[in-house]
Amino acid sequence: MSQPAALPTPRWTATLTAALSQAASADHLPHALLIHEAPGAGGEWLAAWIAQLVLCQERARAPCGHCTACRRVAARQHPDLNWVSLVDESREIKIDQVRELAADLALKSHGGGYKVGVITPADALNRFAANALLKTLEEPPGTTLLVLVATQPSRLPATIRSRCQRLRIRAPQRAESLSWLAAARGAGDWNAALDALGEAPMLLIQGDAEELAEIGADSRRTLDALVAGSADPVTTAERWARAAPALRLLCFENWLTERIRRAQGGERQLTEVRSAPYLSAGNTFLNIRELFGLMDGVREMRAAIDAPLNKGLALEVLFRRLTAAQAGAREVQG
Repeated sequence: MSQPAALPTPRWTATLTAALSQAASADHLPHALLIHEAPGAGGEWLAAWIAQLVLCQERARAPCGHCTACRRVAARQHPDLNWVSLVDESREIKIDQVRELAADLALKSHGGGYKVGVITPADALNRFAANALLKTLEEPPGTTLLVLVATQPSRLPATIRSRCQRLRIRAPQRAESLSWLAAARGAGDWNAALDALGEAPMLLIQGDAEELAEIGADSRRTLDALVAGSADPVTTAERWARAAPALRLLCFENWLTERIRRAQGGERQLTEVRSAPYLSAGNTFLNIRELFGLMDGVREMRAAIDAPLNKGLALEVLFRRLTAAQAGAREVQG
């Protein structure tokens, strides 16, 4: 993630940053915050902003973004900030990382103020790490602030969620995303890139707009072709595994999300609960269980993309599930 001091404040976080600034000024910040972010909406950016808020040397205008403390937070080098994330090829945040965080938070602050711990993605905490974190949440040492960032907070134990004040970062509107990307990166075909990745501008911040748009468009065409039966799952899987698999998986997830929403009538709330596993008549696209099952499969592969796995084979499994499920939906409609 780019340094928060170098990025304009996302407009869709303005309400949150104003409330946090007010709480800090009144010394009413809680000891633990859980940032529930829409993917790519700025959870890590806000976590770094909060760390700058409490560690900034210019208290009257914190976070100033320019003092030594703010710059060190942005570089993840502040002695009173402990940033815990996935290490190397691991898919989990492990107990040793949480124990090291707890030990660091128990030490006296170098600056005489807050000690800050950030855990991201917090929904990657394994069971043992979560239990270790709970002890720190129950008895927070001194002037400490824990910030957890998660896109799926339901994966966290209820005992952890209940001890944190939740902050929800919504997905931005398209106009907000475009305005922010233009301010942060300058002109580019950001609209086409967002078409591929969804309203996740933070995921685009270090990419090339035209390249992202091209990969996104190709991925969407390929998935449409798989559903139509005019593309081969094996050949497609091999091609995706060789060229930007992580980005293409994100496009796949967004593609599935769009179709779930479209089949359910866009943003309209469902007015009835059906016992059948299929979506409402006239909009049937795959078995609803298969849609969400595919979504879970795509997310799991995204989380493991840096692990030593056969990416081509894993993608082939997902594509075969997609084509098989669509074939089954056609039989039901027929």
